[in-house]
Amino acid sequence: MVARTMNDLFADQTRGDAQPLAARLRPLSLDDYVGQSHLIAPGKPLRQVVERGQLHSMILWGPPGTGKTTLALILAGAVDAEFITLSAVLSGVKDIRAAVEQAKARLGQGRRTVLFVDEVHRFNKAQQDAFLPHVEDGTVIFIGATTENPSFELNNALLSRARVYRLRSLERQDLSGLLDRALRQPDLAAMVLEADARDLLLDYADGDARRLLNMLEVAMDLADGDQPRVNRPLMQEVLRDAVRRFDKGGDLFYDQISALHKSVRGSDPDAALYWFARMLDGGCDPLYVARRVVRMASEDIGNADPRALTLALNAWEVQERLGSPEGELTIAQAIVFLAVAPKSNAVYDAYNTARRFVAEHPSNEVPLHLRNAPTKLMKAEGYGAEYHYAHDYPDAFVDGENYFPPTLRDTRFYEPVERGLEIRIAEKLRQLRRRNRDSQWQRYEGDS
Repeated sequence: MVARTMNDLFADQTRGDAQPLAARLRPLSLDDYVGQSHLIAPGKPLRQVVERGQLHSMILWGPPGTGKTTLALILAGAVDAEFITLSAVLSGVKDIRAAVEQAKARLGQGRRTVLFVDEVHRFNKAQQDAFLPHVEDGTVIFIGATTENPSFELNNALLSRARVYRLRSLERQDLSGLLDRALRQPDLAAMVLEADARDLLLDYADGDARRLLNMLEVAMDLADGDQPRVNRPLMQEVLRDAVRRFDKGGDLFYDQISALHKSVRGSDPDAALYWFARMLDGGCDPLYVARRVVRMASEDIGNADPRALTLALNAWEVQERLGSPEGELTIAQAIVFLAVAPKSNAVYDAYNTARRFVAEHPSNEVPLHLRNAPTKLMKAEGYGAEYHYAHDYPDAFVDGENYFPPTLRDTRFYEPVERGLEIRIAEKLRQLRRRNRDSQWQRYEGDS
């Protein structure tokens, strides 16, 4: 079975320098735990759990390196519960059943069991269903850890039986305190970490404690001498190939593309460029961003400035043809243009309204005058009769002509805004609609 008990995990910390620095610094109590004050500060939910000794099933949701596993260990230890951990990547239903049997045996001896499932979002429905009854009857206290939004990844039945706690990326001051604690370790005590190297390390840790400690260990290994010194050039070499946290297809991915889109919509080119750069820095495929920029051009600019769509498509094509860095620059150009362009969601709203309208109403037949008549039979049936060819009329407009089914005449979906080119479009539509209203002949009224 792919499982480890609390004794195994805490024993890791007694094995000395063979263990990674992150494991050696794992705290044993909430007082030593770094970050998440919104959950563990006095009066906060998980502090109350420890003080009352009443642990419940929960989901710990947050970015990597925020202390989900450590927090679960501390909570289990605080209520003197046995801790069994399963990996959702390696464990199957058989492993879950074996863990449950262990929990039942301990429960018979008067001791509770915490079943901790790391990366629980990777469990399929069958695996989640396998331990659900045992969570419900109290055989195990379930704690799941995930970097993904639980509402998308976990069964509703499981979510209804576990409270979700959101863990946040660690603040810089939290990471700085953890770094000071690490530097007090016997094997690091002789190392000198220069101030500019320290700042660089804290920046690149990016809210992730494990990342911070792992990079510190690498720097320590590369430093020479009895009194190793880590300066900025050495730290830059350590971090040379490091990238920001960016989970393609995960929450962070969608959060950042959402921030980029909203910055463009909000006419802030600087913020839009920041989020674009953040996504590239994290390894995002520029072609994905290019595709989303095309969407923004239609959704948020539309006919207020139709050039936006052309520029977005051009940027996409340049990225496909030339790649980096030329393509990324053209995407940035398109993003800035869209951000400062006049905004209109009139087409977007009209399209969605039309789709809802069609879905909610009966299917009206196409009026006879709008039908093609390529055969004699169709002409005999009246197809195309009394259709007026718009180009034969002044301004290519037939006053009073109706292009809807008769019962839907004068239905409106598209209402241009008073910004950009849509100012002129709106004025033209008002004129044409006025001509229709003023027309003295309504040739197809009541026609079916």
